[in-house]
Amino acid sequence: MTFSELGLSAPLLALVEKNSYEAPRPIQAAAIPAILAGKDVLGVAQTGSGKTASFVLPILQQFEQKPPARNRHITTLVLVPTRELAVQVGEVFRLFSEQLPRPVKSLSVFGGVSINPQMIRLQWVEILVATPGRLLALVESKALRLSAVDTLVLDEADKMLNMGFRDEMEAIFRLLPPRRQNLLFSATLGKDVDTVTEMLLRNPIKIEIAQEVENLDLIHQAGYFVTEDRKGPLLRYLIKSQNMQQVLVFTSSIHQADLVAHKLKKNGIKALALHSEKSQGARTEALRYLKSGETNVLVATDLMSRGIDIPALPVVINYELPRSPKDFIHRIGRTGRAGVEGLAISFVDKAEEPHFYVIQKKMGKRVEMVDTDEFDLLGY
Repeated sequence: MTFSELGLSAPLLALVEKNSYEAPRPIQAAAIPAILAGKDVLGVAQTGSGKTASFVLPILQQFEQKPPARNRHITTLVLVPTRELAVQVGEVFRLFSEQLPRPVKSLSVFGGVSINPQMIRLQWVEILVATPGRLLALVESKALRLSAVDTLVLDEADKMLNMGFRDEMEAIFRLLPPRRQNLLFSATLGKDVDTVTEMLLRNPIKIEIAQEVENLDLIHQAGYFVTEDRKGPLLRYLIKSQNMQQVLVFTSSIHQADLVAHKLKKNGIKALALHSEKSQGARTEALRYLKSGETNVLVATDLMSRGIDIPALPVVINYELPRSPKDFIHRIGRTGRAGVEGLAISFVDKAEEPHFYVIQKKMGKRVEMVDTDEFDLLGY
Protein backbone atom coordinates (compact mmCIF):
# COMPACT_ATOMS: atom_id res chain seq x y z
CA MET A 1 0.00 0.00 0.00
CA THR A 2 1.10 3.58 -0.67
CA PHE A 3 0.17 6.89 0.98
CA SER A 4 -1.61 7.90 -2.24
CA GLU A 5 -4.16 5.12 -1.64
CA LEU A 6 -5.21 6.51 1.75
CA GLY A 7 -7.15 9.51 0.44
CA LEU A 8 -4.60 12.19 1.28
CA SER A 9 -4.51 15.40 -0.74
CA ALA A 10 -1.81 16.21 -3.29
CA PRO A 11 -0.08 18.87 -1.11
CA LEU A 12 0.19 16.43 1.82
CA LEU A 13 1.43 13.64 -0.45
CA ALA A 14 4.14 15.99 -1.72
CA LEU A 15 5.24 16.70 1.85
CA VAL A 16 5.16 12.98 2.70
CA GLU A 17 7.48 12.29 -0.23
CA LYS A 18 9.70 15.28 0.59
CA ASN A 19 10.25 13.95 4.11
CA SER A 20 11.16 10.44 2.90
CA TYR A 21 8.10 8.67 4.26
CA GLU A 22 7.81 5.56 2.13
CA ALA A 23 5.07 2.95 2.62
CA PRO A 24 2.55 3.71 5.40
CA ARG A 25 2.96 1.85 8.68
CA PRO A 26 0.05 -0.47 9.69
CA ILE A 27 -1.43 2.07 12.16
CA GLN A 28 -1.27 4.78 9.47
CA ALA A 29 -2.89 2.61 6.80
CA ALA A 30 -5.81 1.82 9.12
CA ALA A 31 -6.26 5.14 10.95
CA ILE A 32 -5.87 7.75 8.19
CA PRO A 33 -8.93 6.72 6.10
CA ALA A 34 -11.07 6.32 9.25
CA ILE A 35 -10.15 9.79 10.54
CA LEU A 36 -10.73 11.34 7.12
CA ALA A 37 -14.19 9.75 7.17
CA GLY A 38 -14.95 11.58 10.42
CA LYS A 39 -15.01 8.45 12.59
CA ASP A 40 -13.94 8.26 16.22
CA VAL A 41 -10.85 6.05 16.47
CA LEU A 42 -9.31 3.90 19.20
CA GLY A 43 -5.76 3.06 18.14
CA VAL A 44 -3.70 0.60 20.17
CA ALA A 45 -0.10 0.49 19.03
CA GLN A 46 3.28 0.49 20.71
CA THR A 47 5.44 3.60 20.93
CA GLY A 48 7.41 4.04 17.73
CA SER A 49 4.73 2.50 15.50
CA GLY A 50 4.13 5.69 13.50
CA LYS A 51 0.90 6.73 15.21
CA THR A 52 1.72 10.46 15.33
CA ALA A 53 1.60 10.80 11.54
CA SER A 54 -1.54 8.65 11.52
CA PHE A 55 -3.51 11.49 13.12
CA VAL A 56 -1.44 14.52 12.07
CA LEU A 57 -1.89 13.93 8.33
CA PRO A 58 -5.71 13.54 8.25
CA ILE A 59 -6.22 16.37 10.77
CA LEU A 60 -4.23 18.74 8.56
CA GLN A 61 -6.23 17.62 5.52
CA GLN A 62 -9.47 18.42 7.34
CA PHE A 63 -8.24 22.02 7.72
CA GLU A 64 -8.30 22.41 3.94
CA GLN A 65 -12.12 22.61 4.23
CA LYS A 66 -12.32 24.57 7.51
CA PRO A 67 -12.68 28.35 7.72
CA PRO A 68 -10.01 30.03 9.88
CA ALA A 69 -10.81 29.88 13.58
CA ARG A 70 -11.48 32.93 15.72
CA ASN A 71 -8.48 34.18 17.63
CA ARG A 72 -7.77 32.13 20.77
CA HIS A 73 -10.47 29.59 19.85
CA ILE A 74 -8.51 26.45 18.96
CA THR A 75 -10.33 23.80 16.94
CA THR A 76 -7.97 20.83 17.36
CA LEU A 77 -6.67 19.81 20.80
CA VAL A 78 -4.02 17.10 21.30
CA LEU A 79 -3.44 16.06 24.92
CA VAL A 80 -0.12 14.40 25.76
CA PRO A 81 1.48 13.31 29.06
CA THR A 82 4.97 14.84 28.79
CA ARG A 83 6.84 17.89 27.57
CA GLU A 84 9.02 15.73 25.31
CA LEU A 85 6.01 14.25 23.56
CA ALA A 86 4.38 17.69 23.24
CA VAL A 87 7.48 18.98 21.47
CA GLN A 88 7.72 15.89 19.27
CA VAL A 89 4.05 15.95 18.17
CA GLY A 90 4.20 19.71 17.62
CA GLU A 91 7.21 19.30 15.35
CA VAL A 92 5.36 16.72 13.23
CA PHE A 93 2.42 19.12 12.82
CA ARG A 94 4.79 21.88 11.75
CA LEU A 95 6.69 19.55 9.42
CA PHE A 96 3.56 18.57 7.49
CA SER A 97 1.86 21.96 7.55
CA GLU A 98 4.72 23.58 5.63
CA GLN A 99 3.65 24.83 2.21
CA LEU A 100 0.02 23.76 2.60
CA PRO A 101 -2.37 25.93 0.53
CA ARG A 102 -4.21 26.95 3.69
CA PRO A 103 -1.81 28.07 6.47
CA VAL A 104 -2.43 26.35 9.80
CA LYS A 105 -0.76 27.58 12.97
CA SER A 106 0.06 25.02 15.67
CA LEU A 107 1.71 25.33 19.08
CA SER A 108 2.99 23.04 21.85
CA VAL A 109 2.51 24.10 25.48
CA PHE A 110 3.66 22.40 28.68
CA GLY A 111 4.57 23.15 32.29
CA GLY A 112 7.99 23.72 33.79
CA VAL A 113 8.56 26.91 31.79
CA SER A 114 7.14 30.44 31.98
CA ILE A 115 3.49 30.62 30.96
CA ASN A 116 3.61 34.22 29.67
CA PRO A 117 5.44 33.53 26.37
CA GLN A 118 3.01 30.68 25.68
CA MET A 119 0.05 33.00 26.30
CA ILE A 120 1.45 35.48 23.77
CA ARG A 121 2.18 32.80 21.16
CA LEU A 122 -1.40 31.48 21.33
CA GLN A 123 -2.52 34.27 18.99
CA TRP A 124 -4.37 32.69 16.01
CA VAL A 125 -3.34 29.13 16.95
CA GLU A 126 -5.75 26.51 15.56
CA ILE A 127 -3.98 23.29 16.62
CA LEU A 128 -2.77 23.04 20.22
CA VAL A 129 -0.64 20.22 21.62
CA ALA A 130 -0.72 20.42 25.42
CA THR A 131 -0.05 18.68 28.69
CA PRO A 132 -3.22 18.72 30.84
CA GLY A 133 -2.03 20.90 33.71
CA ARG A 134 -0.64 23.68 31.53
CA LEU A 135 -3.76 23.63 29.33
CA LEU A 136 -6.01 24.21 32.35
CA ALA A 137 -3.74 27.02 33.56
CA LEU A 138 -4.01 28.73 30.17
CA VAL A 139 -7.80 28.36 30.15
CA GLU A 140 -8.00 29.77 33.68
CA SER A 141 -5.87 32.73 32.54
CA LYS A 142 -8.34 33.29 29.67
CA ALA A 143 -5.51 32.87 27.17
CA LEU A 144 -7.67 30.55 25.06
CA ARG A 145 -11.11 28.97 24.84
CA LEU A 146 -12.07 25.37 24.17
CA SER A 147 -15.64 26.00 23.01
CA ALA A 148 -14.75 25.61 19.31
CA VAL A 149 -12.81 22.34 19.58
CA ASP A 150 -14.12 19.88 16.98
CA THR A 151 -11.25 17.35 17.15
CA LEU A 152 -9.78 15.91 20.35
CA VAL A 153 -6.75 13.60 20.37
CA LEU A 154 -5.53 11.74 23.45
CA ASP A 155 -2.01 10.54 22.68
CA GLU A 156 -0.45 7.89 24.96
CA ALA A 157 -3.65 7.78 27.01
CA ASP A 158 -2.35 4.91 29.15
CA LYS A 159 0.71 6.91 30.22
CA MET A 160 -1.43 9.98 30.93
CA LEU A 161 -3.65 7.96 33.26
CA ASN A 162 -0.67 6.22 34.90
CA MET A 163 0.89 9.62 35.62
CA GLY A 164 -2.19 10.71 37.57
CA PHE A 165 -3.80 13.11 35.08
CA ARG A 166 -7.33 11.69 35.48
CA ASP A 167 -8.78 14.68 37.35
CA GLU A 168 -7.25 17.20 34.92
CA MET A 169 -8.49 15.21 31.93
CA GLU A 170 -12.04 15.07 33.31
CA ALA A 171 -11.95 18.83 33.93
CA ILE A 172 -10.87 19.40 30.33
CA PHE A 173 -13.58 17.11 28.93
CA ARG A 174 -16.22 19.19 30.75
CA LEU A 175 -14.99 22.32 28.94
CA LEU A 176 -15.27 20.81 25.45
CA PRO A 177 -18.34 20.97 23.21
CA PRO A 178 -20.25 17.68 23.04
CA ARG A 179 -20.12 17.36 19.24
CA ARG A 180 -16.57 16.58 18.11
CA GLN A 181 -14.37 13.85 16.64
CA ASN A 182 -12.43 11.93 19.28
CA LEU A 183 -9.19 10.04 18.61
CA LEU A 184 -7.61 8.00 21.38
CA PHE A 185 -4.21 6.35 21.00
CA SER A 186 -2.62 4.09 23.60
CA ALA A 187 0.19 1.55 23.79
CA THR A 188 -1.95 -0.71 26.00
CA LEU A 189 -5.54 -1.32 27.00
CA GLY A 190 -6.63 -1.57 30.61
CA LYS A 191 -9.52 -0.74 32.92
CA ASP A 192 -8.65 2.98 33.08
CA VAL A 193 -8.27 3.30 29.30
CA ASP A 194 -11.52 1.38 28.81
CA THR A 195 -13.31 3.85 31.11
CA VAL A 196 -12.05 6.86 29.15
CA THR A 197 -12.91 5.09 25.88
CA GLU A 198 -16.51 4.53 26.98
CA MET A 199 -16.77 8.14 28.17
CA LEU A 200 -15.42 9.75 24.98
CA LEU A 201 -15.76 7.59 21.89
CA ARG A 202 -18.91 7.10 19.81
CA ASN A 203 -19.00 3.88 17.78
CA PRO A 204 -15.23 4.01 17.33
CA ILE A 205 -13.17 2.24 14.72
CA LYS A 206 -10.88 0.06 16.82
CA ILE A 207 -7.39 -0.50 15.43
CA GLU A 208 -5.06 -2.81 17.30
CA ILE A 209 -1.55 -3.31 15.96
CA ALA A 210 0.32 -6.29 17.39
CA GLN A 211 3.53 -5.40 19.17
CA GLU A 212 6.63 -6.11 17.14
CA VAL A 213 9.04 -8.57 18.71
CA GLU A 214 12.69 -7.71 18.32
CA ASN A 215 14.77 -10.53 16.81
CA LEU A 216 18.12 -10.55 18.62
CA ASP A 217 19.61 -13.58 16.85
CA LEU A 218 21.62 -11.48 14.40
CA ILE A 219 23.00 -9.17 17.10
CA HIS A 220 26.43 -9.91 18.58
CA GLN A 221 26.65 -8.32 22.01
CA ALA A 222 29.66 -7.18 24.00
CA GLY A 223 29.85 -5.47 27.39
CA TYR A 224 32.62 -3.34 28.86
CA PHE A 225 33.06 -2.64 32.56
CA VAL A 226 34.12 1.00 32.66
CA THR A 227 34.04 3.83 35.19
CA GLU A 228 32.00 6.93 34.36
CA ASP A 229 35.08 9.11 33.81
CA ARG A 230 36.53 6.67 31.24
CA LYS A 231 33.37 6.19 29.15
CA GLY A 232 34.18 9.07 26.77
CA PRO A 233 37.76 7.94 26.06
CA LEU A 234 36.60 4.31 25.67
CA LEU A 235 33.93 5.34 23.18
CA ARG A 236 36.43 7.27 21.08
CA TYR A 237 38.98 4.43 21.36
CA LEU A 238 36.50 1.83 20.07
CA ILE A 239 35.27 4.02 17.20
CA LYS A 240 38.80 4.86 16.05
CA SER A 241 40.53 1.53 16.67
CA GLN A 242 37.76 -0.48 15.00
CA ASN A 243 37.24 2.11 12.22
CA MET A 244 33.50 2.29 12.89
CA GLN A 245 31.81 4.22 10.09
CA GLN A 246 28.16 4.17 11.15
CA VAL A 247 27.35 4.15 14.86
CA LEU A 248 24.25 4.91 16.92
CA VAL A 249 25.10 5.85 20.53
CA PHE A 250 22.43 5.99 23.24
CA THR A 251 22.49 8.24 26.29
CA SER A 252 19.86 8.76 28.97
CA SER A 253 19.53 12.55 28.77
CA ILE A 254 19.53 15.42 26.29
CA HIS A 255 22.44 17.09 28.12
CA GLN A 256 24.56 13.95 27.92
CA ALA A 257 23.75 13.45 24.23
CA ASP A 258 24.95 16.98 23.45
CA LEU A 259 28.07 16.55 25.60
CA VAL A 260 29.08 13.20 24.06
CA ALA A 261 28.54 14.48 20.51
CA HIS A 262 30.55 17.63 21.28
CA LYS A 263 33.52 15.64 22.64
CA LEU A 264 33.45 13.25 19.67
CA LYS A 265 33.63 16.19 17.27
CA LYS A 266 36.39 17.79 19.34
CA ASN A 267 38.39 14.58 18.87
CA GLY A 268 37.98 14.47 15.10
CA ILE A 269 34.99 12.13 14.86
CA LYS A 270 32.03 13.35 12.80
CA ALA A 271 29.07 13.22 15.19
CA LEU A 272 25.63 14.78 15.72
CA ALA A 273 23.20 14.76 18.64
CA LEU A 274 19.60 13.65 18.07
CA HIS A 275 16.99 14.51 20.69
CA SER A 276 13.63 16.20 21.27
CA GLU A 277 15.06 19.71 21.58
CA LYS A 278 16.28 19.51 17.98
CA SER A 279 13.85 20.70 15.33
CA GLN A 280 12.19 18.11 13.12
CA GLY A 281 14.24 19.44 10.20
CA ALA A 282 17.48 19.02 12.15
CA ARG A 283 16.53 15.48 13.17
CA THR A 284 15.63 14.50 9.61
CA GLU A 285 18.90 15.98 8.37
CA ALA A 286 20.93 14.15 11.04
CA LEU A 287 19.47 10.80 9.99
CA ARG A 288 20.15 11.60 6.35
CA TYR A 289 23.76 12.50 7.15
CA LEU A 290 24.32 9.19 8.96
CA LYS A 291 22.74 7.18 6.15
CA SER A 292 24.82 8.98 3.51
CA GLY A 293 28.08 8.79 5.45
CA GLU A 294 28.39 12.56 5.92
CA THR A 295 28.51 11.88 9.65
CA ASN A 296 29.68 8.72 11.40
CA VAL A 297 27.97 8.86 14.78
CA LEU A 298 24.50 9.84 16.00
CA VAL A 299 24.13 10.30 19.76
CA ALA A 300 20.46 9.83 20.64
CA THR A 301 18.10 9.67 23.60
CA ASP A 302 15.49 6.94 24.08
CA LEU A 303 12.63 9.19 23.04
CA MET A 304 14.22 9.79 19.66
CA SER A 305 15.16 6.14 19.19
CA ARG A 306 11.51 5.35 18.41
CA GLY A 307 11.73 7.10 15.05
CA ILE A 308 15.13 5.76 14.00
CA ASP A 309 15.14 3.21 11.22
CA ILE A 310 18.49 2.84 9.45
CA PRO A 311 18.82 -0.18 7.13
CA ALA A 312 21.83 -2.40 7.94
CA LEU A 313 23.04 -0.22 10.82
CA PRO A 314 26.23 -2.04 11.91
CA VAL A 315 26.81 -0.78 15.48
CA VAL A 316 24.74 0.37 18.47
CA ILE A 317 26.49 1.51 21.67
CA ASN A 318 24.77 1.94 25.03
CA TYR A 319 26.87 4.75 26.52
CA GLU A 320 24.45 4.67 29.44
CA LEU A 321 22.09 1.82 30.27
CA PRO A 322 18.34 2.50 30.05
CA ARG A 323 16.13 1.98 33.07
CA SER A 324 14.05 -0.83 31.60
CA PRO A 325 15.02 -4.06 29.83
CA LYS A 326 12.33 -3.29 27.24
CA ASP A 327 14.10 -0.04 26.29
CA PHE A 328 17.41 -1.91 26.13
CA ILE A 329 15.98 -4.43 23.69
CA HIS A 330 14.44 -1.66 21.62
CA ARG A 331 17.77 0.17 21.48
CA ILE A 332 19.90 -2.75 20.34
CA GLY A 333 17.13 -3.80 17.95
CA ARG A 334 18.14 -0.88 15.72
CA THR A 335 20.94 -3.16 14.46
CA GLY A 336 20.86 -6.79 13.25
CA ARG A 337 18.00 -6.19 10.82
CA ALA A 338 17.01 -7.37 7.35
CA GLY A 339 19.22 -10.46 7.60
CA VAL A 340 22.38 -8.42 8.28
CA GLU A 341 24.39 -9.06 11.45
CA GLY A 342 25.02 -6.20 13.85
CA LEU A 343 27.04 -5.37 16.94
CA ALA A 344 25.61 -4.00 20.21
CA ILE A 345 28.05 -2.71 22.83
CA SER A 346 27.12 -1.75 26.40
CA PHE A 347 29.15 0.33 28.85
CA VAL A 348 28.55 -0.85 32.42
CA ASP A 349 29.82 0.71 35.63
CA LYS A 350 30.50 -1.89 38.35
CA ALA A 351 27.66 -0.39 40.40
CA GLU A 352 25.28 -1.12 37.47
CA GLU A 353 26.19 -4.81 37.29
CA PRO A 354 23.02 -6.00 39.15
CA HIS A 355 20.84 -3.88 36.84
CA PHE A 356 22.61 -5.24 33.75
CA TYR A 357 22.09 -8.77 35.09
CA VAL A 358 18.33 -8.10 35.21
CA ILE A 359 18.44 -6.81 31.61
CA GLN A 360 20.24 -9.96 30.45
CA LYS A 361 17.78 -12.18 32.32
CA LYS A 362 14.76 -10.45 30.74
CA MET A 363 16.45 -10.60 27.34
CA GLY A 364 17.26 -14.30 27.71
CA LYS A 365 20.84 -13.77 26.56
CA ARG A 366 24.14 -13.57 28.42
CA VAL A 367 26.60 -10.86 27.43
CA GLU A 368 30.33 -11.50 27.70
CA MET A 369 31.97 -8.73 29.73
CA VAL A 370 35.41 -7.19 29.27
CA ASP A 371 37.23 -5.33 32.06
CA THR A 372 38.78 -2.12 30.73
CA ASP A 373 40.97 -1.21 33.72
CA GLU A 374 44.10 -2.16 31.76
CA PHE A 375 43.07 -0.38 28.54
CA ASP A 376 45.46 2.43 27.67
CA LEU A 377 43.06 5.23 26.80
CA LEU A 378 45.61 8.04 27.00
CA GLY A 379 45.14 10.39 24.06
CA TYR A 380 41.53 9.40 23.50
